[in-house]
Amino acid sequence: MAALWLSAGLWKLSDLSGWQVKLTQMLVPHGISMAGAVFFGAAETFAGILLLAPQWRRWGAWLSVFLLSAFMIYIGVHYRALTGADCSCFPWLKRAIGPMFFVEDGAMMAVAVLAGAMAGRSRGGGKASAMLGLVLLLAGASVAMDRVRGQGVTGPESITAGGKQFSLREGRVFLFFFNPYCPHCFQAAQAMSVLSWQAAIIAVPTQAMNDAPGFLQSSGLTSALLSPDLEKLKQSFPFQDTPYAVALENGRLVDKVTFFDEPDLGKQLRKAGFIK
Repeated sequence: MAALWLSAGLWKLSDLSGWQVKLTQMLVPHGISMAGAVFFGAAETFAGILLLAPQWRRWGAWLSVFLLSAFMIYIGVHYRALTGADCSCFPWLKRAIGPMFFVEDGAMMAVAVLAGAMAGRSRGGGKASAMLGLVLLLAGASVAMDRVRGQGVTGPESITAGGKQFSLREGRVFLFFFNPYCPHCFQAAQAMSVLSWQAAIIAVPTQAMNDAPGFLQSSGLTSALLSPDLEKLKQSFPFQDTPYAVALENGRLVDKVTFFDEPDLGKQLRKAGFIK
C-alpha cells in the first residue's frame, strides 16, 4: 500500500498540469482541478509515508481508507458519465472505469483496514506533523516548477509539415498534439477551428496518422498542417495526455495550452498574440 500511494502521489506532483487535465476529464470543475491535483498528490504521498513508519501506520491506514472511499463515492456518483474513461492513478497500471474499479479499490481498502487493525496505536504526532509540512513544501515546490517548466525552451529548427520542410524558427507557430480517437481532442479542434489565427497551426497526431486528415476535416480545423514528427517534437516539448498544445514564437516556447474550453482558450491565445 505504501508503494502504491507513494508512486501515485509523487507521479501527480511531478506533472501537475497533466493531472489537472485528467481531473477535468473526470468532470472535476476547471476552477478547482489544479487544487485537486495538488491535494491528492500531497495526500497520497503523505499516506505512503505514514504507512511506512510503524509508529504512524494506523494513521496511514485510516487516511488510505478515507482516500479510497472518496474515490469510490465520486466515481459512483458519476459512473454513467465516466464509464470507460481512463482512471490510471498508478504509473505502471492502466485502468478504465467499470465494475472492476470498485473491486480493485475495495481490495485495496481491505488491505488498508487490515494494516490499521494489525498496527499498534499511532504516536509521535509532532513528528508526523513535521513530515506533513515537508510534504506540503514539496507540493508547493511542484506548483512553482509546473508554472515555469518549459518556458523559453527552443524546439527543433525545422520539421516536416504538410509534406514539406517547415521552419519553426520564424514567426508564430502553434503545435497541436492530438489523438484522432480522442473525443476531448475533437472538441478542442472544433473550438480552435472558429478562431481568427495569427499563427501557423501544425497538427501532430500521437497515433493513427492515416486517420488524422479525416479528423481535421470533420472537426473543421482544415487550416492545420499535419506533421509526422511526434518523437522529434516530444524531445523538446514533453507531455503525457492529449489534447495538448504549445505556442512558439521564433522557435521559443511562450505558452502551453492544456484546456481548450471557451472563453478561456480564446483569452489565453489572444493574450499571447496568436489570435485576433
